[in-house]
Amino acid sequence: MEFSSSKSNEKEDHRSDLKTLNLYNEIISTLPKRKGWKSDELYHYQGFWHDFFNLEGLLSAQQHFKPQTNDIILSSFPKTGTTWLKALSFAIMTRSSFDISASPLLTTMPHECVLSLEGALAHNSFHRNQDTPLIGTHVPYTSLPKSMIDSGCKIIYICRDPKDTFVSLWQFARNASLKGVDSSTSEVVDLEKAFELFCDGVTYYGPYWDHVLGYWKASLESPERILFLKFEDLKKEALFYVKKMAEFVGYPFSLKEEEKGMVQKIVDLCSFQNLSELEVNKTGHLHGNLFEKRLFFRKGETGDWKNYLTSTMATRLDQITEQKLRSSGLTFNA
Repeated sequence: MEFSSSKSNEKEDHRSDLKTLNLYNEIISTLPKRKGWKSDELYHYQGFWHDFFNLEGLLSAQQHFKPQTNDIILSSFPKTGTTWLKALSFAIMTRSSFDISASPLLTTMPHECVLSLEGALAHNSFHRNQDTPLIGTHVPYTSLPKSMIDSGCKIIYICRDPKDTFVSLWQFARNASLKGVDSSTSEVVDLEKAFELFCDGVTYYGPYWDHVLGYWKASLESPERILFLKFEDLKKEALFYVKKMAEFVGYPFSLKEEEKGMVQKIVDLCSFQNLSELEVNKTGHLHGNLFEKRLFFRKGETGDWKNYLTSTMATRLDQITEQKLRSSGLTFNA
């Protein structure tokens, strides 16, 4: 009898899941849409552009996500330092459980250590690691689940110079090869076309400037709850910002740890050079066997945009950035 009841409940849950997914599909079908960078459609929802898969996950998270009061949200626009932020945060919060030489980061990719709100956690928040309450997301601040905002959980946001962000995102999209999908049918638009779309705000989770401003303004209003970081600052002063992150999430380094070089060890463990050379990050696929893991480790540099953008393109992005961020108090290094 118990077995029969269990089977019945499973069927009921499955029907409920299908009904919910159909509802999300209906909602998405009514939204404005535009052709994306590849052969996909981007849908306009709450002021931002999303691909179908992640938008479906966002809708589910907005309705069902149940945060814990000690959750730490690691947020970013795509290709602005997401992988690095996840690695550093995970290393900081697990340093008392694992010796650096035995860190899970040596055998597990950062994106598998810290799961995505609109991805793996979208339909079942219990998939998360209860011992390490870190959650990753690219969702704009104004679209985060109300339950998450109301819970008062802390948020670390990282951003990056728009020029490097664009180039890195375009390179990722251009080289991404979906496993089992004919790459000839999903080629990314050329650099110039992608650039025009980026400037118009039509890209994954775009417009970029609105994404950044949402978290920037929220961090000014609630600095105790939102830590706003720049990729460039983290590159220049990694030790300082790793200590700042640790203090912010409630895991400050003790004097003894600092004397033993723990901060430097975490910086070294999570460095681009170290992570990119690990076998776990060079082979295999991520996100349901879709993206090759190696694509998440391209260069990790600042200023790479100079190798791809003309002076006219760079000037245009700088002008848009100045206009969008004017009077906000936020600037990017030239």
